[in-house]
Amino acid sequence: MSILLLEKRGPIAVMTLNRPEMMNALGQEGDGPAVAAVCAEIAADPQIRCAVLTGAGRAFSAGGDVKAMKEKTGAFGGSPADIREGYRRNIHMIVRSLYNMETPLISAINGPAIGLGCDVACMADIRIASETAKLGVTFLKLGLIPGDGGAWLLPRLIGSSRAAELLFTGDVIDAKTAAEWGLVSRVVPADKLMDEAMAMAEKIAGQPPQALRLAKTLMRHGTNASYDTIMELSAASQALMHETDDHIEGVNAILEKRTPVFKGK
Repeated sequence: MSILLLEKRGPIAVMTLNRPEMMNALGQEGDGPAVAAVCAEIAADPQIRCAVLTGAGRAFSAGGDVKAMKEKTGAFGGSPADIREGYRRNIHMIVRSLYNMETPLISAINGPAIGLGCDVACMADIRIASETAKLGVTFLKLGLIPGDGGAWLLPRLIGSSRAAELLFTGDVIDAKTAAEWGLVSRVVPADKLMDEAMAMAEKIAGQPPQALRLAKTLMRHGTNASYDTIMELSAASQALMHETDDHIEGVNAILEKRTPVFKGK
């Protein structure tokens, strides 16, 4: 069975990490291509305007498959050269596919998100946590380093000091602390998590899809590109948006004091 299930609910794609008997551990052979295929399907569907990522069972993801590490199988087997390739074509394919999605992505963190699991959750644009969620980057406890891009992403999300504290101590923090640190944007009761995530996704899905994807792209480039580069990209992108039917619809809706209906044209 695939590690990632896809359910389309109108304009919203719900992706579920589906290895509950192993707390959705990652790193088995084929995990990377499976996630990449789901992300590609979403990208190719113009009707999908937002996606939600969550975990089956009691965990979001416990991270890398420790049993596979012990047995030297999947992404963690073979010579150092083999393991390097295992990361590049498996683990990295998971996180790259999620991070590079043009469609806005919400992580609905339903339980523990540890190590690679925490980094996977952080690939989303918005993170909502259940009260039962716990987050940690515990690589050093396994004698490892963040092999999946977390060392690049985490300081950008919560600052270098707190990122270093999480990584160097291996501490696991609760949902309330994660919200205080800005690792998640809100904490909700466990039985309301998907309702809250879907409500947010529906609000996002109501936006004009072309402008929505471009806005996400600009924000992603904004973390690294210079101010002048972003200004040029903004001007070029804005010129394109001014020629869309959705722009005209938005203007008319404001003037007519009604809710706009965006069609992606």
